Amino acid sequence: MKTRKLSYTAYTSFITYMSGIQGKMTRSTRPGRVTLARALSKLGLASRTEARALILAGRVRVDGRVAVDPAARVTPERIAVSIDGQTRARDARRVLLFHKPRGTVTTRRDPQGRRTVFDVLGAAGAGLIAVGRLDLASTGLLVFTNDTQLAHRLTDPDAAVPRTYVVTVRGRVAEDTARSIERGIDGLSAKAVEIRKASSRESHLIVTLAEGKNRELRRLFETCGHEVTRVHRIAFGEYELGELQPGQWIEAN
Repeated sequence: MKTRKLSYTAYTSFITYMSGIQGKMTRSTRPGRVTLARALSKLGLASRTEARALILAGRVRVDGRVAVDPAARVTPERIAVSIDGQTRARDARRVLLFHKPRGTVTTRRDPQGRRTVFDVLGAAGAGLIAVGRLDLASTGLLVFTNDTQLAHRLTDPDAAVPRTYVVTVRGRVAEDTARSIERGIDGLSAKAVEIRKASSRESHLIVTLAEGKNRELRRLFETCGHEVTRVHRIAFGEYELGELQPGQWIEAN
C-alpha cells in the first residue's frame, strides 16, 4: 500500500493535539536493548526457547563473534546475526499502522485460541512487534514496528507520549467529573477529557492519556460510577488512525 500521512478523524477537531514528544529518556537501561534470545525472536529467527538453545549450543554469532549468553543485552536493529553461518540481513525500518477490530487479542499467539492481531495481519506482521496493547473489546489504532528504540520511546512513561481515544460510557458525565479525572483519581489520571455529548443514557468523550496503564480508561470511569461501553483509539503520539477501516493497515513514514 502507498505510504502517506494520515489525518485525524472528525472527532479530533475538538481537542488540541500535543505535538512532538515530551521530555527526555531518563531510564538507566539504554532504549531498545533486549536480551539476545528475545532479539532473535523479534527478528523472526526463532522462538525465545529455540533461540536460547541455539545460543547455548554455540550456533549463533553476533557481529562475527560466537554468542554464549542468551541474556546478553543487544539492540536488535543494530546487530548482524548469523545462525549456523547463515547471516540474517538487517531489515529496513518499518512502522505499520493498523485498525484493530473488536474481539482480537494483542498478542502473537493466544493460548485460548482467540483470533489475534497477527492473525489479521498475516505476512505483513512478520518481524514486527506491537507497541503497547488494546484489550479484547477495544478498537482503533495499533502501531507495529521492527524498531525497538521507537517502541521504547512511544511506551516509556517518562516520555508521556499522548494516546487519544473516543470513549463511550453509561450515564451523564458531568464537567466536574471530567475535571476530577484530569486531576487524578487513585493514582490514575487523564491529560485531557472533552465531553462531546452527554445524556442520561450515555456520554461520548474524547480522552487523552499520557501513559498506557492496564485498563486505565475503564478503571477511571468506573471509579466515577460510569461503565465504559466503548474504547476506540484514534491517535498514538505522532501516528493517527485516519480513515483506516477495521482490519486495514498502512505503512507509515
